[in-house]
Amino acid sequence: MERRLLTFVVASTAFFIFYTWVRMTFIPPEPKLADTAAEVLVEDGSSSVDVTQTEGDQAAAETVAENTAKDGEPTEETIAVEQPADPTWITLGSMAPEAGYYLLVTLNTRGAGIERIEMTERNEAGALRYRRVDVRSGYLGYLAAESSSNADGVVVNVVGPGTPAEAAGIQLGDVIISLAGQAVTNREQLNQALSQTKPGDEIQLTLLRGEMQSEVTLSAKLSEHPLDLVRLAKDGGADQVPGNLSRASCLLTLSQVNRKSIEPSGRNIAGLVDPMNLIWNVDSSISVAAETSTSAAAMSLELSAAEMSVVNGDAVRLKRNYSLAPGSYDLDMTIQIDNLSDESQDLAYRLEGANGITLEGWWYSNKISPHWGGGAAARDIVCQSQAGSHRLLSGFNLLNRAKKETADPNETIFAGDSGESERNLRYIGVDAQYFTVAYIPTEGKDFFTSLRRASAGIAAEATEIPRHQERAVNTTFFLDSRVAEVPAGSSLRQELRLFAGPKQPAILEQYGLEDCIYYGWFATFAKILSGLLHVLDNVGNYALAIILLTVIVRGCMFPLSRKAAVNAQKMQELAPEMKKINERYKDDMEGKLRAQRELQQRVGFNPLAGCLPMFIQLPIFIGLYRALSVDIELRQAAFSSSTDWASNLAAPDMFLFWGDGLWDYFSGRGTGWLGPYFNLLPVVVVILFLTQQKMFMPPATDEQTAMTQKMMNIMTLMMGLFFFRVPAGLCIYFITSSLWGICERILVKKTLPDTKHFDSTVLEGVGGKADKSQSLVDRLKSQVAKPDMPIERPNQRKRPPKKK
Repeated sequence: MERRLLTFVVASTAFFIFYTWVRMTFIPPEPKLADTAAEVLVEDGSSSVDVTQTEGDQAAAETVAENTAKDGEPTEETIAVEQPADPTWITLGSMAPEAGYYLLVTLNTRGAGIERIEMTERNEAGALRYRRVDVRSGYLGYLAAESSSNADGVVVNVVGPGTPAEAAGIQLGDVIISLAGQAVTNREQLNQALSQTKPGDEIQLTLLRGEMQSEVTLSAKLSEHPLDLVRLAKDGGADQVPGNLSRASCLLTLSQVNRKSIEPSGRNIAGLVDPMNLIWNVDSSISVAAETSTSAAAMSLELSAAEMSVVNGDAVRLKRNYSLAPGSYDLDMTIQIDNLSDESQDLAYRLEGANGITLEGWWYSNKISPHWGGGAAARDIVCQSQAGSHRLLSGFNLLNRAKKETADPNETIFAGDSGESERNLRYIGVDAQYFTVAYIPTEGKDFFTSLRRASAGIAAEATEIPRHQERAVNTTFFLDSRVAEVPAGSSLRQELRLFAGPKQPAILEQYGLEDCIYYGWFATFAKILSGLLHVLDNVGNYALAIILLTVIVRGCMFPLSRKAAVNAQKMQELAPEMKKINERYKDDMEGKLRAQRELQQRVGFNPLAGCLPMFIQLPIFIGLYRALSVDIELRQAAFSSSTDWASNLAAPDMFLFWGDGLWDYFSGRGTGWLGPYFNLLPVVVVILFLTQQKMFMPPATDEQTAMTQKMMNIMTLMMGLFFFRVPAGLCIYFITSSLWGICERILVKKTLPDTKHFDSTVLEGVGGKADKSQSLVDRLKSQVAKPDMPIERPNQRKRPPKKK
C-alpha cells in the first residue's frame, strides 16, 4: 500500500512539474487588462476598484507573504483558513407591527446567501397585507428546524423578531419535542402538526433547553402565515413539485481568477473551493442603527494562498454586507473582494439571483406572457437593458433548453462581446404573477455598467420535473462582472439593491420596474375595470364591487338587451315558415340558405342583431379576467370576512378539498382536470347557463335544430369543466350577469307588443299581389329555382335570311 501511494505521489509531482514547464515555455502569458477598464469601474460609481489600502488589508497581505515559503509552495499555516464548523442564521427586519418593517429576511452563513424573505407589511387594520393564500393553518415562525442529534426533537436555529415564536419565549438551541400534543422528531412532523391549527389558536409546546436539557412548557398564540416570497424549495408545501432544488438565493463566488474561469455548464471554477458551499464568518458589525432602525449584517470569507493556488491565484477575502430599512421593499447589498496577495490579480465575481420565489396558485393561475411563442411559467426571468425594451424569458423555455443543451444549459442574456448598451442593465430578476424579486442599481444610478455576462437558467434537475408540472420549475439567473486587475491590498467592490415586493404600479414605478406589469390583450378594458373596482370597493368589499360593476354594465346594455329580446320574438314568428323551407329543401342546402335569406330580406329581419350584447360583453369578460390575473389588490380579497370560503377572489373558491379521494388525473396539481379542490361557484354558473338556455331558447322546428340545441347544452357542460378553476371573482360576475339576464328577459317579455311584428301580406308576398293559391315557400322556391332558358345546339340554329 505504501509503495503504491509513494508511486502515485511521485508520478503526480512529476506530471505537475512537466505541465507547469510546458505552460510557461509554449503558452504566452495572457495580456493584462488595460488601465481604462479599471477607470471605467471607478467612474461607474456602482462598482469600483478601491486602490486605497487599509491597514488591516496590508497586515493580512504581509501575513500571507510571511507564511509562504520562498519557493512559492504554501506552508502548513496557509493550507486553509479556519472556518466555523456549523452555519448560523441571521435575521434582518421584523414581523412586529410596531417595528414598521415590510420584510423579514433570513440569511444563512453557509454561502452568505438569502434563505428566506417574508412579507410583513401591515394594512390599516393591523393585519398582514400580503399573507400566504395557499395555506390556512396557523404560523409559529420560521425556525430553520433540524432534527436533533441528542434527543427526539427538532433544534431551533433561528427565531425571527416579532414572530409568535419570539413572543412565546422560544430561544435559539431549544429542542421542540412536542407541539399541540403531537410528538415532533423532524421538520416534516413539525409542519404536519402546525397544518392542523388555525390562526389565533393557542398551542402548547414542550421544549428541551440548555446543556442540562431541562424540559420547558410554553404557550404560543399562532398568527396568519405571512407570504414567504423567497423560500427554499423544501418549504414550498403542497404546491412544490419534485425536481426543484433547495438552494439559497443571491450566492456569491469567483467567476475568474487570472486565467481560470467558470466553465459554461458550471457554477464555480473547477478545482477551487466553492464559497457558495463554505461557512462564512459573521463580522462583529451586525447592528441596528438607532437613528433609522436599519438592521444590517456583514459576513466574510478568506480563501488562503493554498486554496487559491490550484487556479494560479493568491489569497483573497470575500465580504458581503446587507442592510434593511423599515418601510422599504429593497435590501441594500455590498460585495467586496480584497486582494490579500503582494501582487496584482485579475479577479471577477459571479452573483446569482433569487430563486424559490413563491409558487402560490401555479396550478390554477394564468400568468400573461407578452410573447406568442409560448406561455409564461409561474416564475420567469425579466430584464431590461439600455438597448432594448422589457424582456421576459419563460421558465418553460429555460427548462426545455436545460433538457436539450446539457453542455450549456443556461440561456445567455448578454455576453462579453455584446454592445455596451446591451450590457448596461437596468434591472434583472425573477417575476411571479403578483410579485417580483429583482436586482436594481443603487439610488441615483440608472444602469449596471460593470457587468460582463448575464445568463438565465433553472435551479432544478431538468429531467426530474414531472410532466404537466413544468410551470412550477424553479428559475434563476447569474451575473458575471468584468475582469478587473486588482492591485495588491486593494479591493473590487459592487453596490446594488434587491427589490422584493408586490407588482403595484405606484411601487414599481419608484424602482423603474413598471414594465413588469403586463395585461396583454384588452389592456385598456382591464385597467378601466380595475380602476372601477377600486372605486366601488369603498362600498364594502371587492365581491360586492364586482356585483355592482356587473349591474352597471348590464344596466347600460339594457336597450341592446331589449332589442335582442324583440329579435328573438321575431324569430319565433318566422319559425313556421322556416320549418316549411327546411322541409322543402331537405336535400338542397344551398337552395335552403338562399330561401332563408330571401325570407329574411323580405320581412326585414337581421338574425345577428341579437348577438350584439354578447359581442359587447366579450371585452368586458376578458378585461375582468385579466384584471383578476394582474391586479394585486384583488389577490387576497375575500368574498366575506365571516368565512374562509372564497377567501381569494383571484383564485378558485376552494369549497371542499377532495385531493385525497380522487385520482391524480382529476385532482392533481397541474396534472388534473379539476384540481385538488371542489369549487362551488363554477357549478352555480353552469346551472344558471343551462336555465337560461331552457327558458329563452326557441323551440326546435326540426331535428337539426333539436340536435343543435342538445350540442349547445353539452358545450355548456364542457365549458363548466374547462372553467372549473377560474377565479371566484369571475364566477361572481357570471352569476350576477346570468341572474340579471333572467330577470331582464322576464320583464322585457311583459313589455313586448302583443301584436305580430310581420304583416301577413308581407309574409305572403310584396303588396299582397302574390298568387295566394301558393304558399310563401312555393313562391320563394319559384323565385330561387327559376327554370333556365333553353339553349339551342349550334347545328340546330337557323341561319338568318340572306339579303337580296
